[in-house]
Amino acid sequence: MKEYVIGLDYGTDSVRAVLIDTENGKELSSEVYWYERWKKGAYCNASLNQFRQHPLDHIKGLEHTIKTVVSKSQVDAKSIKGICIDTTGSSPVPVTEEGTALALVEGFEENPNAMMVLWKDHTAIKEADEINELAANWGGENYTRYEGGIYSSEWFWAKILHVTREDKTVKEAAHTWMEHCDLMTFMITDHTDLKSFKRSRCAAGHKAMWHADWNGLPSEDFLGRLDPYLAKLRSKLYDETYTSDEVAGHLSETWAKKLGLTTETVVAVGTFDAHSGAVGAKIEEGALVRVMGTSTCDVIVAPQEAIGSKTVRGICGQVDGSVIPGLIGLEAGQSAFGDVLAWFKEVLSWPVENLVLTSEVLTDEQKQKLKSEIDANFIKKLSEQAEAIPLSESIPTALDWVNGRRTPDANQNLKSAISNLSLGSNAPHIFKALVNAICFGSKKIAERFQEEGVAISSVIGIGGVARKSPFIMQTLANVMNMPIKVAESDQAPALGAAIYAAVAAGIYDNVIEAAKSMGSDFEAEYHPQPEAVAVYEQLIKSYENLGNFIEEGCTKNS
Repeated sequence: MKEYVIGLDYGTDSVRAVLIDTENGKELSSEVYWYERWKKGAYCNASLNQFRQHPLDHIKGLEHTIKTVVSKSQVDAKSIKGICIDTTGSSPVPVTEEGTALALVEGFEENPNAMMVLWKDHTAIKEADEINELAANWGGENYTRYEGGIYSSEWFWAKILHVTREDKTVKEAAHTWMEHCDLMTFMITDHTDLKSFKRSRCAAGHKAMWHADWNGLPSEDFLGRLDPYLAKLRSKLYDETYTSDEVAGHLSETWAKKLGLTTETVVAVGTFDAHSGAVGAKIEEGALVRVMGTSTCDVIVAPQEAIGSKTVRGICGQVDGSVIPGLIGLEAGQSAFGDVLAWFKEVLSWPVENLVLTSEVLTDEQKQKLKSEIDANFIKKLSEQAEAIPLSESIPTALDWVNGRRTPDANQNLKSAISNLSLGSNAPHIFKALVNAICFGSKKIAERFQEEGVAISSVIGIGGVARKSPFIMQTLANVMNMPIKVAESDQAPALGAAIYAAVAAGIYDNVIEAAKSMGSDFEAEYHPQPEAVAVYEQLIKSYENLGNFIEEGCTKNS
């Protein structure tokens, strides 16, 4: 009997499931579910950098996508051996003692503070600053040491501290907190004891300052100096963490019935989308995998002997086994990548949305057709015209910090800026400046790894931007002055999750072996163009100068 596994990938806007043949990585079926409440903008306030998601979207998405891929594939349920879930992160959720998301409890159904705090929520900047100040000066262990030395407002403790200070009802009602990947995994398994449930090594190590050097999470003493609540919370969390090749449990009877599967199906320990994406793209030593979507995560692995006791400054953590068990996983990234271009599209679309599409002259059918054409061709047309601008022509300089800076050196107080505008600067010029900015930000990340002694021998791009925008990928190759391969899979994170599931189910002995058989092939490769490389080496200096100016101003104002 053939053996299959399911990878479930929770992204920012949607969740998708893939059913994979473990013999060769072939995708038999896939399904995507777009979050209903998120699509309407519910529980979010962009002006406050508040981005929350309701667990009901996630639960409905899980049931719909998995049931659909099982039904579409028409394979025997008994042949589906494992499931692994990956999510965005850090995306913590307050839960009851039974492990139920607080937003599912009466009285909290519409409270944004009772919901999942999405990775891109930056309401906890003040709290992150407090954590960094204490870690550097309290006289004990610097718990940010393996987090790049700077704790971010995007991460676990800062978000919990902010929410519980802001909302006493949530603080009092929440028994504990879980990362999204842990919560969804716990929800579908037969493991009902929350305290002993296997938490994700990748989530804990990269976002919650968990490390074996200090036997787990930061001490109660340290956390209590931030807030007594955090010290109390620590005892309700976990001590040990687990890699995603391990078994978290089996499908519970309830969820096996809902999904059309059996209770023999193994559920692997949860993980983050960037790390499973790297596995889906067959990451190996020296390969920098860029997961390119609304934001980016840059993932690289290295053996312990190559890293030694060294800690890489200004990244999002280095954790043993977070990507591939037995290797150190290192993560960096940009707080906005595709989001930079999505912001520009939204700005330019305002007249269309508010004047053309509200006009009584057009029929509803004509409006829908026009909207569909704009959505399909907007970035494509801008890319074509931006690409046609000669390298010798002056274009503006932009920063990619529309959502702050994740790495190198996290600073969510930073804002974007555009300089060198003139009356000749049109939409394609500004679009090209923004593309340059996200590519320059990418290069600064690679440079930081290299400066810290982490060798990069190749670059792999995965995600929608990598597959759909040759213009961006060619610009990135020119800016980074490195060849860049693009993974063929549309669903690399879900594929990587499926690979973890195959190992947890005992079909393969380890992740590397499974990835060789099941991982994505590559569909394109972009090579640096010498003439363009020389130009971008000069243009990045303008990016650095503008960045220094803005950062200095933000520092003074804060």
